Amino acid sequence: MGTYLDRILATHRAAAAADRRDPDGLRACATAQPPGRGFHAALCGLESVAVIAEIKRRSPSKGELAPGLVAADLAQAYERGGASALSVLTAREYFAGSAEDLRDARTAVSLPVLRKDFTVAPADVYDARIMGADALLLIVAALSPAELLSLLELARQVGLDALVEVHDEAEAETALAAGATTIGVNQRDLYTFEVDTGRAARVAAALPDGVVRVAESGIRGADDVARLADAGFHAVLVGETLVRSADPARAVSAMRVRLDRART
Repeated sequence: MGTYLDRILATHRAAAAADRRDPDGLRACATAQPPGRGFHAALCGLESVAVIAEIKRRSPSKGELAPGLVAADLAQAYERGGASALSVLTAREYFAGSAEDLRDARTAVSLPVLRKDFTVAPADVYDARIMGADALLLIVAALSPAELLSLLELARQVGLDALVEVHDEAEAETALAAGATTIGVNQRDLYTFEVDTGRAARVAAALPDGVVRVAESGIRGADDVARLADAGFHAVLVGETLVRSADPARAVSAMRVRLDRART
């Protein structure tokens, strides 16, 4: 049985195969961009859990989340609430995202921005840098180990940080073998799309010191964040809860749970 990720990836791989742009020209444009804002660094050395606040218009399972969303306004609200970084969906199909959302959000704030999309080819890496992203997402379940290693190295070469997403201990081993230093643990099951709140704690236990741990999916409030902090997470990536909040700034602020322990 295929997963929702399989269906989305088929679309992205088909688009990558049809891309006839000059890779050398894309690389030259990407490397000519000004220095990034430091996504990885923004999650380190804090007294509270870092909140990566997401700009997300819709989801494959929930449909429309915020039809009237204005990316710049939401980004500013997140920054007022104390977010450490932004995540912006740029995938049009399934998520109604765009490069314009990322550019508008980044221009409106001083925070580093993660491009949340399905990276499957070198052109995706170049595009992320060209549109202004400071980091990109690499999903272990979407890539072969060789692809992960190659795309992670390419991201570094063009000045991008990477959030490497895993779903279990085996994928965490693959991420570590590729040299990932910022690892996101997605609590959502790929087959059922249900959230397993114990998944993050199990996978976090397999990650060594020195890796920034980011929990993803199913995070609804301060209690969830506190539980994840106790499990060893440095940051949380939150989308639906914040996008649907009547007061996104206050919602972000409430999730900045204090860390009364040593940080890696």
